[in-house]
Amino acid sequence: MTKYTEPKYRTLHEAEANEVEILIEKVVASIWKPAFHIHPEHGLLNDPNGLAYFNGAYHVFYQWFPFGAYHGMKHWAHVKSTNLVDWERLPTALVPTEDYESHGAYSGASMEVDGKLYLYYTGNIKYGAEERSANQCLAIMEKDGQVRKYDRNPIIEGVPAGYTGHVRDPKVFKKGNMYYMLLGAQREDKTGAIIVYESKDALDWSFKGELKLDLDLPESCYMLECPDYFEIKGQDVLIVSPQGLEAKQHDYQNLYNVIYALGKLDIENLTFDVTDYQELDKGFDFYAPQTFEGKSHERLMFGWAGMAEVEYPTDKQDWAHCLTLPRELDIVNGHLVQKPATELKPLRSKSHSGSLTLDTGSANLYSGFRSFELEASIESRGSDSFGLELFSSETEGLVLAFDRSNQTVTLNRENFHASFDKENGLVRSAELSIGDSVKVQVFGDRSIAEIFINDGEVVFTTRVFPKKQSTGVNLFTDKELTCNYTIHQLKSTNSL
Repeated sequence: MTKYTEPKYRTLHEAEANEVEILIEKVVASIWKPAFHIHPEHGLLNDPNGLAYFNGAYHVFYQWFPFGAYHGMKHWAHVKSTNLVDWERLPTALVPTEDYESHGAYSGASMEVDGKLYLYYTGNIKYGAEERSANQCLAIMEKDGQVRKYDRNPIIEGVPAGYTGHVRDPKVFKKGNMYYMLLGAQREDKTGAIIVYESKDALDWSFKGELKLDLDLPESCYMLECPDYFEIKGQDVLIVSPQGLEAKQHDYQNLYNVIYALGKLDIENLTFDVTDYQELDKGFDFYAPQTFEGKSHERLMFGWAGMAEVEYPTDKQDWAHCLTLPRELDIVNGHLVQKPATELKPLRSKSHSGSLTLDTGSANLYSGFRSFELEASIESRGSDSFGLELFSSETEGLVLAFDRSNQTVTLNRENFHASFDKENGLVRSAELSIGDSVKVQVFGDRSIAEIFINDGEVVFTTRVFPKKQSTGVNLFTDKELTCNYTIHQLKSTNSL
């Protein structure tokens, strides 16, 4: 069957003279280029891939299309760090030059095997605008950092009977003496599934079957992407990115969404019995997260701070998206919580602390930092409606509002000159048990805000594109409250 051709399916090796240099200049000049988040040097970034702490360093790979802010031929870009703060760009890890990956090196994960880092990924094959197939492939990174594709690729050719060509995003783990691979998949009836392969040596794989996932997913769910499995405190956790969920009052408001499930995996019988499942992030721009074990055996996670099929203001500058900060995961009171990784504290430079009691109206806590961390404890003294305005100026502001009467928190990003994605709504919300006080931690970085409420009980990830002078942090309330706060200016990671 003849493979599909289209101009966007070209590799970095096919760049025209000075094309890359021109693209880099556009990103460098952008006022929205993050100071400390991982972002593309040019072009489009999406899913984090192959995350690992390996040979004394953190390695982050990510989906990358070099030539513009749209989805074309996907490569694996590569950055590394010894401390999760200072990142170094490395040569592109995977350039899709082989027939088994003719239309892109799609997402995947990593596992250390025999002192080497095995990078599992999907080789995308297209025969037309809709018709496709998929191969599962392997690249191996040695301790010296060299990456080579496995000479017997693909390790899994094509897709099993009963599934469409939408089979991708391998996640590999070991239980007992066996290796297992989870893959996001689509059945021939156009519903989403997770399928499982097994191997004795992490190289030769055989199809085991479909995972019976005890989730109440609607028939409208047509794909399950980026499955991720791990354990915390003896509990099994599954994270997956479903496509086609139906929006509810506070849930699944984005075009594509992410859920986590706690329960028990029986890999031999291919069952996952769910005890609890929730949406993972309540913000506008969060998808395809991936987890890995950190230096101290903690469970860390990066996500894609973006959304497919949405036009962003930086698209006109030929670059798009960034990754979230690394987050540490834990289970508290039967729920999965997320906190900024403790290793991020060295980002702090200048700090300012204060306390403010406000009867009504609004007041400025601080102005001047475009890249900041805010730690705030808000004590409600009779107030029912209160909150914070971030990236604020006279005409702009990202509004985080708490409503004690309805026990909800909302995030509103409509008040920006560079507003976007209005068709999918400009407000997101979550249920929250609001007592006498609320803790808020915010990381703001020029064009992204990551908001952690009550130690990660609720998290919002959102992209905003403020004017350069929109740097204020304001407090507002309907009745008396007190806010104790510290705001840190955060440094720029020079290597990015």
